[in-house]
Amino acid sequence: MIDLMLSIRTDYERIFLNIVKCARGYLQANPNLKSLIIGLSGGLDSALTCALASEVLKKLPDVKLIGRSIPIESNTDSEISRAKKIGDNFCDDFKQKDLTEAYRNLYKEIIAGSERKSIDSDGEKIRRGNIKARVRMICLFDIAHFEKGMVLSTDNYTELLLGFWTLHGDVGNYGLIQYLWKTEVYGLAGYLMDKYRSEKEKLKSDALKCCIDAVPTDGLGITGSDFDQIGVTDYEAADRILIDYLKGSEANLDHPVILRQSGSEFKRKDPQSISREILIGDS
Repeated sequence: MIDLMLSIRTDYERIFLNIVKCARGYLQANPNLKSLIIGLSGGLDSALTCALASEVLKKLPDVKLIGRSIPIESNTDSEISRAKKIGDNFCDDFKQKDLTEAYRNLYKEIIAGSERKSIDSDGEKIRRGNIKARVRMICLFDIAHFEKGMVLSTDNYTELLLGFWTLHGDVGNYGLIQYLWKTEVYGLAGYLMDKYRSEKEKLKSDALKCCIDAVPTDGLGITGSDFDQIGVTDYEAADRILIDYLKGSEANLDHPVILRQSGSEFKRKDPQSISREILIGDS
């Protein structure tokens, strides 16, 4: 698996067809699944995942694509607008549900009696962001249970390695793009944008373009973009650094990209469990 990850591929038609074939096969093998559920943030990853899911379901009329824009407090108007464009154009069932009040009530209960001195510190923003991600997943998984479906993950491989995700939060049941580099995510989204334009589906093409052009951000409000946190100007640079590192290069060990990768390793090893050998072995 790791050898397959050590390059950026650009045959986006092949990648597109492989995703559709594999995911469609999974659903055909699991006819008890009647829906795919996706949270739409207004970002590129969820937009691409939603577009891909709609393609997967074109020959599966009994399975519906349910999209939800679930803003909480800090989401911008532009993010909400982009999420609506994607949901309206690709989903069978799309709604916006603001969870700000539910989040604030829960947050008050969580911090009651605590000694958190600054709600504006970076650490506290991360804590609040984690709660928001987990509240959103409560909503999405509840829909999935009711609609006999599964929640789609929207992370890519670059985000997996950099820890741009929340444990027990924004992680679903099935990932269409989990093992695509972010550079490939942009490329595949561009391929689909052009495909829809050639098919005279301008609204779909334009909805994707809005997300391609948007500045990527984790939504925590710590910095203006993901790039500010990892010391690069675009994701292709981050991907190249990560690939070189995985190949054994020691040229960028002090770079913010590699420091963040190593610092988030605990997420990729969660949950940690005592092995059976230790549990039943001689002391």
